[in-house]
Amino acid sequence: MDTRVYCAVGGNTHTGMKRLTVIAGPCVVENRDTTMRIADTLLLICDRLEINLLFKASYRKANRSRMDAFTGIGDMTALEILSEVHDRFAADVITDIHEAEEAARAAMFVQALQIPAFLCRQTDLLIAAAKTDLPINIKKGQFMSAAAMENAVGKIRSVAGRPVIITERGNSFGYNDVVVDMRNISLLSGICDGVLVDVTHTNGGAYRHSFALAAASIAAGADGIFLETHPDPGKALSDGKNMIPLYEVEGLLTQLKQIKEVVG
Repeated sequence: MDTRVYCAVGGNTHTGMKRLTVIAGPCVVENRDTTMRIADTLLLICDRLEINLLFKASYRKANRSRMDAFTGIGDMTALEILSEVHDRFAADVITDIHEAEEAARAAMFVQALQIPAFLCRQTDLLIAAAKTDLPINIKKGQFMSAAAMENAVGKIRSVAGRPVIITERGNSFGYNDVVVDMRNISLLSGICDGVLVDVTHTNGGAYRHSFALAAASIAAGADGIFLETHPDPGKALSDGKNMIPLYEVEGLLTQLKQIKEVVG
């Protein structure tokens, strides 16, 4: 098992406590240059702050709202870019899969797999991911209770003993809004190897709210956060309104590390 992936789900300690973990990157691979720029910046920040980083980017978006929405630059092209991120920066990379047949192929290019929130109950998908023997991050569905996620984790562990992270994705609260229940952090921690909180898809489309969500999440005991970032969110090809500008990430992570040290 890659050391950094293991650390990212709580397998390592730093000054007597778990190190802060971050899954971060762009929503989707837009092109090589933007992906490399974001990866380089995040790795420099996290190395300096001694934070565990899993670099994330979807190689394809299969759940866009509109037919004309950007879905990717081609599966193999994007996967090869993600593999280059790992080779060039010695960074661990995680990407989404949407169908069972994608798992084995994606696993050839990345070090961890992610199950999207809408698909967190899909048995065939979870089993296929488990069979790759890679660590897995399951994003909790907006329609799921924390307790119900034990079944999703159980499906994976019935096949493999690799680490399983759960990322709290909030719960639906009326139409077109989600609310993060901080109690879920404690509830989820008893059924998986690490709990993160998604602070960008839960910010209501205003990235400034991500800062308060992130601080509250770490104070409430989360192992880390999930965030999406871009050098120019206004020009991002997917989910730009939710993303944290790349130049603001270091300040946020510095604050979160300080909170983690106090809570720890």
